[in-house]
Amino acid sequence: MNSANVGPYGDAIMNELIPAVEKQFRGIGQGWARTNYGCSTGGWEALADQIFYPDLFNGAWGSSPDPVDFHAYQIVDLYNDKNAYWIEGPWGRIERPNTRRPDGNVTSTMDRGNHRELVLGTHGRSGDQYNIWQAVFGPVGADGYPAYIWDPMTGVINKTVVQYWHDHFDLTAWLESHWATLAPKLDGKLHIAVGDEDTYYLDNAVYMMEEMMNKQSPKIRAEFDYGRKQPHCYDGTYGRVSEEQLYMPKMSDWIIKTAPPGADMSWRY
Repeated sequence: MNSANVGPYGDAIMNELIPAVEKQFRGIGQGWARTNYGCSTGGWEALADQIFYPDLFNGAWGSSPDPVDFHAYQIVDLYNDKNAYWIEGPWGRIERPNTRRPDGNVTSTMDRGNHRELVLGTHGRSGDQYNIWQAVFGPVGADGYPAYIWDPMTGVINKTVVQYWHDHFDLTAWLESHWATLAPKLDGKLHIAVGDEDTYYLDNAVYMMEEMMNKQSPKIRAEFDYGRKQPHCYDGTYGRVSEEQLYMPKMSDWIIKTAPPGADMSWRY
C-alpha cells in the first residue's frame, strides 16, 4: 500500500484520491482526523493502511482480516510448508482444509477451491479470493500476469514469490521489522476482531500477530477480540448492531481524545 508495496497505486490513493475526496466533502485533511474500518479483505486493507501509512490515519478497526501473517495463509505456512494442497504425514498425505463450519466440519479443501478458480480463469484471472490475493501481493510473472504463489495444479509453493510477499505484504513481519519506528505511531490505533472458528482459518494469523506484538518493546496498546465459536465476519457485536453503529462512536471518541491542541472540532454538532 505504500511506494515499496504497490508503488504508484498506493501513492495515488493516499496523496491524490483521499485529499480530493476530503476537499469535495469538507474533510479536515489531516491524519489525526482519519480512521479506517473494514471486514475480511476490507479488514486487512484497513490495518494495512494504518500500518503502511501510520501518519495518515488515526485508528484502524479490522474484523476477520485476510491473513495478517503468512505463517498462517489460511492454514498454509508459506515459509515452512512445501505444498499448499496436502498435509504430509509419516504414512501418507491428506487434503488440506480450505473452509469450515464453526462446529469444525470441513466444507471444502484447498485443492478443490484452487482448481475451481483455475477453471474460472487462467493466469490468476478468476476474480476469486486466492487470485485476488496474488494480484495484490505478488510480483509480475514472466507472462505479465501476477506470479503464482504456488502451482495451481499441484500446490507446490514457489519460495521466490513467498520472499517477495514477506518483504512487502506480511503485516506481522512488517510490524516486527519496523517496530522501533512504528510503535509510537500505532499506540492505541490497532483494533482487530475475529472468530476463533473463522470460516477461512483467519484467526490463526491474528493470534500470531498478537503474540509477536506482545514480545516487542516498547509496548503499545492494541485491541484483539476473539469471538468464541464464531465464523467469518465476526466483528465483536454477535450481530446485535451494525459495524457502523459499533465503530463510529469508538472512532469519534478516539479522535476527540487524541486531537492536537487547537484542532478543528467544528464537526462536533
